[in-house]
Amino acid sequence: MEILPTELADVIEIVPKRFGDDRGWFSEVFKRNELVAAGIEIDWVQDNESFSTTLGTLRGLHYQLPPAAQDKLVRVLSGSILDVAVDIRRDSPTFGQHVPRTLSSERGNQLLVPAGFAHGFYTLEPIVHVAYKVSAPYAPETERAIRWNDPELGIDWPALDGVDAPLLSGKDAVAPLLADQPDLF
Repeated sequence: MEILPTELADVIEIVPKRFGDDRGWFSEVFKRNELVAAGIEIDWVQDNESFSTTLGTLRGLHYQLPPAAQDKLVRVLSGSILDVAVDIRRDSPTFGQHVPRTLSSERGNQLLVPAGFAHGFYTLEPIVHVAYKVSAPYAPETERAIRWNDPELGIDWPALDGVDAPLLSGKDAVAPLLADQPDLF
C-alpha cells in the first residue's frame, strides 16, 4: 500500500497494491495495520456507497460539524471521478485551499479526506459507483454544504464533452458560498 502526501498536509492519497494473474487481480483495499504504521488511526464506523448514472454529476461540497464531523476514505468501484477536498479549518494556513485527485476503478487509488475538510466529486464517466468509509454516522442536523463553483475556492472542474452544466441536487445548487458559512471548523 502506497501512502502519498498531497498538496495539503492532512489529505492523503492511498494506492493499494494489486496482485494480478491471468484471472484478473486481487487487492487489499483497507489494511488498518498499514495505516496505523503510517500514523493514520481512524475508527471507521460506517461504509457508504453512491451510484451516479450521468456523466457530469457533481455531489458536494459537503461536510458535517462536530460532534459528527467525518473523516472519509473515498474510492471508486466503477468509473472515475474528480474528487476534491477543501480545507475549511479557519485557523489553518491552508484555509480555503483544495486538493483535486482523479480516482478511478482502474487505478484503485483512494483519497483520505479528514474532518475539517469539505468534500465533493464530479463524475468523469456516465456510470460511476463510489464507496467511502466514514468515522461518524450521518447526522442531518450537522450537515452543511458549500457552493461547488464558489469563485473564492477556484476549483477547476473539468469541461466534459456533452456536459453544459453539472447535474446537481437541489440542495447543492443553492448551497452558500464559503464566505457566507457561519459554521466551519
